[in-house]
Amino acid sequence: MDLLEYQAKSLFRQMAIPILPSQRIDNPADLKGLKIPYPVVLKSQVRAGGRGRAGGIKFVENTIDAVAAAQTIFNLPIESEYPQVLLAEAKYNADQELYLAVLLDPVARRPVLLGSSQGGMDVEGSIEQMQQVAVDQEFSPFYARRLTLKMGLQGDLIQSVSTIVEKMYRLFVEKDLDLVEINPLGISPTGEVMALDGKVTANDEALGRHPDLAALSGNRQSSGWARERRSPHAPGDRLNFNSKVQHSPPPEFDPKSQSPISNSESLQLIELDGNIGILCNGVGLTMATLDAVTHQGGKPANFVNIGSLDRYDAANALRDRAELGLELVAQDKNVKVILVNILGSASKSEEITAAVAGYLERKARANRHIQVVLRLVEIDADAVKKRLGQLPVQLASTLDEAAATSVSSAK
Repeated sequence: MDLLEYQAKSLFRQMAIPILPSQRIDNPADLKGLKIPYPVVLKSQVRAGGRGRAGGIKFVENTIDAVAAAQTIFNLPIESEYPQVLLAEAKYNADQELYLAVLLDPVARRPVLLGSSQGGMDVEGSIEQMQQVAVDQEFSPFYARRLTLKMGLQGDLIQSVSTIVEKMYRLFVEKDLDLVEINPLGISPTGEVMALDGKVTANDEALGRHPDLAALSGNRQSSGWARERRSPHAPGDRLNFNSKVQHSPPPEFDPKSQSPISNSESLQLIELDGNIGILCNGVGLTMATLDAVTHQGGKPANFVNIGSLDRYDAANALRDRAELGLELVAQDKNVKVILVNILGSASKSEEITAAVAGYLERKARANRHIQVVLRLVEIDADAVKKRLGQLPVQLASTLDEAAATSVSSAK
């Protein structure tokens, strides 16, 4: 379960992770009683990324502008999701922006710390800056400090950012989370650190131990103002922020059979200069996969992040989405191997397997052959092998194995 930003920041506050003064906005009229001095930033509270590029984040200087901006944001779908709540937050002038995350590798059964000296909106385009540290023993401040040193931080920032990482890890463990992410962590000209945006993914299987997290799933439906204006046929947002990002299906891809949700959402293809394509779910996992491929001596060609799997509840929605991602990744003729690294439930893994099989069968009919390395969790390996048959797919049980197999196959 992905929490919204304001919910994630509530957890940050409990852990004394610094956040800005903020106020929840359930409808535009709430801004007339805003307790935060202007200027402020209004943020759409949806689970999708890319809110700033999509128009879901606006800076305002007064009440009149704030009400008008809130009306616009409430009526703006981002990846087909309309916000039920907005977050009004004090404006912050950052001199530097970092990326930090703690995520779970369920196969290796160990947490991983991620960090980049370049955070913010374009973090996916700064893969070479991403560093990772696996927590393979009992956690100590050593792990957090090691990450900051790998990120190239110096002086007082080493201690201040290490402290943030330690608190993120503590939250991660205490709440049985799958992901804690701060992007960006703002650094002021005086060296002050501030969590300007945050994402938390709770483990659905652990919600019984954390009723406070389970209760948050119902809080997303609290804004009647936005629900009244929701349209089931509203088009999804189409991002267009640089020439290296593609969102529409390749010419040979037939979307007629796709479910409504997969048709209405855009996918972002980030192009690199290698020969290994990558398909993942989640920014943190995508970064870790790219880093693993590079560590094994490979060169990623491009990657697609299909996002959280929780949103794909309609029949065949996830399968259609994954097939479209595979088509985008394979458009580059330099791609020799596609590494599919997906973390999800058994039912989601079955849909991904079906997507890979359908994609490869279609490619075989078109007389184009491409290798796939598939890493899933919660699967019956024998059933997957039977479903894939003689298709050119190699299964991997760990990220390191998947990366090594991909690099070997691409040579």
